[in-house]
Amino acid sequence: MTAPVERQPVLVVNAGSSSLKYQLVDVTAGTAMAKGSIERIGEGNSSANHETGGERHTVDRSIASHREALAVVADAFEQYGPPYGDRGLLAVGHRVVHGGDRFSDPVLVTAEVLETIKELEPLAPLHNPANLEGIRVSRDRFPDVPQVAVFDTAFHQVMPAHSYTYAVPKPWREHHRVRRYGFHGTSFAYVSRRAAAVLGREVEDVNLVVLHLGNGASAAAIAGGRSVDTSMGLTPLEGLVMGTRSGDIDPGLFSFMVRTGMSAESVDAALNRESGLKGLSGTNDFREVDELVAANDPDGKLAFDVTAYRLRKYVGAYAVALGRLDALVFTAGIGEHAPRLRAAVCHGLGILGIDLDEEANLAPGGRERRISTASSSVGVLVVPTNEELEIARQAAAVVGS
Repeated sequence: MTAPVERQPVLVVNAGSSSLKYQLVDVTAGTAMAKGSIERIGEGNSSANHETGGERHTVDRSIASHREALAVVADAFEQYGPPYGDRGLLAVGHRVVHGGDRFSDPVLVTAEVLETIKELEPLAPLHNPANLEGIRVSRDRFPDVPQVAVFDTAFHQVMPAHSYTYAVPKPWREHHRVRRYGFHGTSFAYVSRRAAAVLGREVEDVNLVVLHLGNGASAAAIAGGRSVDTSMGLTPLEGLVMGTRSGDIDPGLFSFMVRTGMSAESVDAALNRESGLKGLSGTNDFREVDELVAANDPDGKLAFDVTAYRLRKYVGAYAVALGRLDALVFTAGIGEHAPRLRAAVCHGLGILGIDLDEEANLAPGGRERRISTASSSVGVLVVPTNEELEIARQAAAVVGS
């Protein structure tokens, strides 16, 4: 009789400024045993949901802090399952947005690691403090469980100097660590491996341009599983058009708007929260932008066209950076579910040898698939991302080592 395979449950925690998302992952099976989220923490009208076994449970109550939120999570597992306490957690894996140039790999959380994450707060003032709070609360809640920090920026730490270096004064680069860092690293790591599998090749043998397209969006040139370049920079503001972020702009725009009478804080807030799709069309939801395009709304069409054009520019530039392109890969919410955008991007890339299979592109999403024709010299793939599974696997590897 074959002995049952021992499960390795890892609790993945993604703490935002007013939210907490989580997933209990069976690393051995590569599946989610449960997942959920808590929104509007500290705002008086919080909501929590917990999904397991195909059922969704919702709780609406006031949740004042991340500490209380994690207690609500523990209660949800106790009430609705699965009872991870019966098996014991292998680890708690934490998403940390910015690791700067200090972290190129996931690390076991120590007092020194916590202090370093805090020192990096100026690079991600909206993200790292919340990530740090999630780690601290989790350490208190699970004092005997290893805590592992997994950094969005780590995947891009292997970029060559000519890719990550900005042409700015040396003191900025040396003393303030001003450089390109890139984000969405866990997604790029996972998707590049899965894309290679779809192609039937080893990840070390393929060159990819991966487009992670969600409310936050970035592109990456990946050669042999290693980041060569990426569109986000010092912060997540640079690069593609996003839900509320402007992406690439003339750096002089900032000082120009300050000279018009706006405060630096107001300009920063506008570029991060009122720009992108929202600034162009009035909505940051790409599904609504798509509906505006279908209705021939001029603002919606402009938002769509600017987004598609920016994507084509990056794909072309990264194909040159790679020297050889084996596949273009779409992932994340928009990348996986917006066939009109995928078509608009691919139709402008015939010069690279890309030929889109229109019927395959329109097929329902939710699975890994090729959407290029058999004659296309460059493959076009849709690969659903799974950042939580990647974080769980990296956390398990750290604990196992």
